[in-house]
Amino acid sequence: MKNCILIIAFLFSAFSILEAQNTETKLVLLGTGSPFADPNKSGPSLAIIVNNTSYIVDCGPGVVRRAAEAKELGFPSLEAAQLKTLFITHLHSDHTIGIADIILTPAVLDRNAPITIYGPVGTKNMTNHIISAYKEDIDMRINGLEKGDAIAYQVNSNEIKEGEIYKDSNITVTAFNVKHGNWKNAFGFVFQTKDKKIVVSGDCTFSENLIKFAKDCDILVHEVYSDAGLKKRTKRWQDYHSTFHTSSYQLADIANEVKPKLLILNHQLTFGTTLQSLLDEVRSKYQGAVVNGADLDIY
Repeated sequence: MKNCILIIAFLFSAFSILEAQNTETKLVLLGTGSPFADPNKSGPSLAIIVNNTSYIVDCGPGVVRRAAEAKELGFPSLEAAQLKTLFITHLHSDHTIGIADIILTPAVLDRNAPITIYGPVGTKNMTNHIISAYKEDIDMRINGLEKGDAIAYQVNSNEIKEGEIYKDSNITVTAFNVKHGNWKNAFGFVFQTKDKKIVVSGDCTFSENLIKFAKDCDILVHEVYSDAGLKKRTKRWQDYHSTFHTSSYQLADIANEVKPKLLILNHQLTFGTTLQSLLDEVRSKYQGAVVNGADLDIY
């Protein structure tokens, strides 16, 4: 009898640990790249995972295959068929080239629901044109010998404004406006779960609004460029990047006000310097925990 009680206690403890692991919020960096064609970095994309459910942010080149890699690391919700919810920060090509991939590939691989997309004004137009461009492919897959599920090829596009844009039993998602050069609609996101507040900057320059929304977050994932590296570029590119993006020293100022438990450098633009020197630039003005993000890093 005593042995039975011990076995039951052990099983209950193991179940409790497994349940806690399943509900604990995880951040997976799927792609940390930029328009530069770095073979070691897929295009910008990350996943927030809670309760075996994935929420994807941005979808640069390679998103579905990077997600498949992450699935093999112990995240079944990143299997292609489970990619059902996408948030887009802005419509630059390096953040959206993978939209066709994330719509169509999981549909071919037996997704059993539409994909739902939340993004800025223009998202519906973009997704409608993608569906139109692949009309013959979709018709063949649904009506041909594959006998594909028509529901899987449906797209629910939602164009967003600042404020709460999504909520379910796992997560609340809030969008906030950021400054990204001449873009009228560019957003960062706050992902609030039971155990984490994760903030994603999107592409932007220094933003007081981001500081307001990101205060005291657990993780801040923020884009950055090397101040030293930019000085090596031509004036044309210096003007562009300083208007559209955040320098290492600006990011340090942001982090000093936000005070995240962890700052992750993302979409790193080194311009001929190194990732280490970029990190050193940030650390020269910011003493908190900070790391360079890399594809398939897990936090």
